[in-house]
Amino acid sequence: MAWLAREFDGEGLVERDFVLPTDAHFPDAYDGSPAAVRRLFDRVRERMNVPAARVRLAVMDETRGPMLVNGDGDLMPTAAGLWEGGGDGDRTIVRLDRSQFDRPMDLVGTMAHELSHERLLGENRIDRDRFDNELLTDLTTVWLGFGVFLANSPRGDWTSIAGTWPGTDLRRPEYMTGPMYGYALARIAGLRFEERPAWARHLKWDARALFKQAMRWAAREEPT
Repeated sequence: MAWLAREFDGEGLVERDFVLPTDAHFPDAYDGSPAAVRRLFDRVRERMNVPAARVRLAVMDETRGPMLVNGDGDLMPTAAGLWEGGGDGDRTIVRLDRSQFDRPMDLVGTMAHELSHERLLGENRIDRDRFDNELLTDLTTVWLGFGVFLANSPRGDWTSIAGTWPGTDLRRPEYMTGPMYGYALARIAGLRFEERPAWARHLKWDARALFKQAMRWAAREEPT
């Protein structure tokens, strides 16, 4: 988070408020149509400080592909979204899976995650081959305001794509898990000097329980 604060000076949750699933943040009517998805994407893109001229939105349909498993027989996840970085001045393509169009709040989280790739990879802040690319992208999305959406719909429990932490045999999720989101949000609440943040009521019951547990744990920690 210290690294994110330096990289995104003035854009993080210490300086700005959370984006929440409310009419205040998303005032446009939503019916799942391409036009509604575009309006939603533009709202997220503007908050993520990604210029419209830099990205192009495209739709994919992962339901048409085969269901795959790994060597252990674990189901492989399908992609909710894809970031395809442009080269030689070309625009980045953000692809969104059509199956999410009837779940706009999940869709917001996917949009924000893919646009975080643009902020990290598209702006050459990190190497795309680093082992924790997706984990850092999730944390960046939280830092830039969209943590409630990701915490309400985490993608971190896919054992089929889990690796190990470097130099250990400890399991490393590809994406942040529910407890990771709870801890990250608790740390952000601490940085904002919030003991009972109003934004936490927008967390689903399981995400809220993890957040409260992390808040209690953080309160017992010895100061460093």
